[in-house]
Amino acid sequence: MRRISQAIRGLLLGFSLTLAAPVFAVQPDEILADPAMEARAREISKDLRCLVCRNENIDESNAELARDLRLLVRERLVEGDSNEEVVDFIVDRYGEFVLLRPTTTGANWLLWAAGPLMLLMAAAMAWAYLRGRARADRPQESALTQDEKDRLLRILED
Repeated sequence: MRRISQAIRGLLLGFSLTLAAPVFAVQPDEILADPAMEARAREISKDLRCLVCRNENIDESNAELARDLRLLVRERLVEGDSNEEVVDFIVDRYGEFVLLRPTTTGANWLLWAAGPLMLLMAAAMAWAYLRGRARADRPQESALTQDEKDRLLRILED
């Protein structure tokens, strides 16, 4: 019985360590020989979006396009480009959508500001609605007329 519980604990520990470890789709043939250059490639890759998987960076994606992007990043680094030059090259080629953290310049400022602006507009509309309801005249409740009372009594008797 003790061996079974130890085996289960071992499996659970192994499973939890597997979940905690970062998952990279980088193949051994993609890794650069220079550890410093490979670290730069990983740093750049974590900010580049896989265009197939959408919300994964290219290091975590198994898509062919992500592999092509990883190889392109390493190729540009080997050619002597700086990190910024590599990112600029890929953005020029694939568009700003490839960035996991888009810039806040140009037309993107409207996208960044849209959320807070819509929240402020909704709050202003809710405030105006509630204020209008508070100021509205309340309907007057009137007592039943004698005809209405007689009709109600006839309905209840049936």
